[in-house]
Amino acid sequence: MAPLGALTGAAPPAEALARARERVRAIPDLLVEAQKLANTVITGWHGRRRMGPGEDFWQFRPYAVGEEAARIDWRRSARDEHTYVRDREWQAAHTVWLVADLSGSMLFQSRLARVSKEKRALTMILALAELLSRGGERIGWPGLMRPVAARNGAERLAVRLAAMPAPGGLPDLSEVRRHAEIVVASDFLDAPDAIVARLEPLAARGVRGHLIEVCDPAEERLPYSGRTEFRDPETGERLIAGRAELLAGDYRNLWLARRETLSRWCRKRGWSYTTTPTDRIASEALAALHMALTEPAERPGGRA
Repeated sequence: MAPLGALTGAAPPAEALARARERVRAIPDLLVEAQKLANTVITGWHGRRRMGPGEDFWQFRPYAVGEEAARIDWRRSARDEHTYVRDREWQAAHTVWLVADLSGSMLFQSRLARVSKEKRALTMILALAELLSRGGERIGWPGLMRPVAARNGAERLAVRLAAMPAPGGLPDLSEVRRHAEIVVASDFLDAPDAIVARLEPLAARGVRGHLIEVCDPAEERLPYSGRTEFRDPETGERLIAGRAELLAGDYRNLWLARRETLSRWCRKRGWSYTTTPTDRIASEALAALHMALTEPAERPGGRA
């Protein structure tokens, strides 16, 4: 069955307890998988790629009138008729908030998928925690772990996740402040307007965001035929289609329209939008996310 899930939604107490126990058992393996995943993209992780105080060389650029003469690199300038300044790479610790949607729809795993959406989301978040921690950044999870700069940041986050009393949707994001960044891994199956309403306050106060859409291939393709029952894993609502194959065309158009609406909103605000289908390897999406994090933010209102 294909879920009709949502960003939020509480599971019954017994089910929530079972999910919490399952997550406790899964977290160690997910952490190991995340560390392996991080190692596949660690080559080329060159910090935040912003000009500022630091020891590492970033780039040469033409001298601008009014800059301090002490910043001129005379050796490089002597090579031709131009005057160049040596920029160093920003190395100050930066705060990146990480969060994965743990609502009921994230448990879905079709026969076409390698893992459930929840496991993919947690693996991606822990791998990113590993990469950022190695780079000296501060990482945190709203309502679960305050930002910390430590080499074992991913392990600390894994411990907190294993001890989380009950899974749920996205947490309160009010503590995410200006100049921070946030990475959200979810299936984003709510109506786009509802998702935007949840994220707009972050963009308004100067937070830069990165959305990771985790999707099951069956959700993308609707590969069902004949009489098929669809059930919402959070509300229990059911929909019976007499000939499911007749729905595929319209369903696919609506699916892509939802994704494009969210992606376009992100571009307008200088955010990034990455997809990771659970039938593909996670490193593809992590590499794309790595590029989004290390490249300078686009000016909001820029390319749409």
